[in-house]
Amino acid sequence: MKKFIMTLLVAASMVAPAFAKESKLKKGFYTMDAMGCMLVQECTENVRRIKNIDDIRKEYPNSDFDIIADEFNSMLVSLDQVGVMVFLGPEKYFPPGHRGVYHTVSNNFYLNDAFMHRPSVLMTVMRHEGWHAAQDCMAGSIKNSLIALIFPEKKVPQIWRDIVEKTYPKSAVPFESEAKWAGKTEGMTAKALDACTTGKMWEIYEPTPLTEKWLREEGFIN
Repeated sequence: MKKFIMTLLVAASMVAPAFAKESKLKKGFYTMDAMGCMLVQECTENVRRIKNIDDIRKEYPNSDFDIIADEFNSMLVSLDQVGVMVFLGPEKYFPPGHRGVYHTVSNNFYLNDAFMHRPSVLMTVMRHEGWHAAQDCMAGSIKNSLIALIFPEKKVPQIWRDIVEKTYPKSAVPFESEAKWAGKTEGMTAKALDACTTGKMWEIYEPTPLTEKWLREEGFIN
């Protein structure tokens, strides 16, 4: 069961939680410490909520987001319906190279404002972190701190697994492989999040055997 359902702080890289106000950050900015502080909403300077593509346009007036607007807005509507908020955070709260993070406890995710001016990067990160929210739904409810695989591992194209295996711990590979795939596939995350809004995602996506066992044990499936 551990391989399929696990408690995670899920990000573009694994994240260690930190509980410190900005003025007391032991390791300073651009660290896991700073990211953890943002995730628990103790470091909030210039962290702004994103409700639709117009909020992004205001942040980056020189970029053209028309090509991704419909998919972006569709995802935000579904995320809002299940209680997930999306924020744009300053670069100082992210370790170098981190572009986004989903927090399974608060059910919020954060985008690194240093990278979101590029529409292709914005959508890749939105789809990736949004997929983790969908995995949260698949574990019975987005209100818990568990995530579950949505597809059998063998269904994920090997190319994404190969990439993920180079940068993630073994235990995270199945989950991150799915998210990496979703991040590069138009509409894949939007569809999963739409299923999430039904409250019975496992009736739309057939659960893996171990996920089904978990859902039965917890009373989500009779």
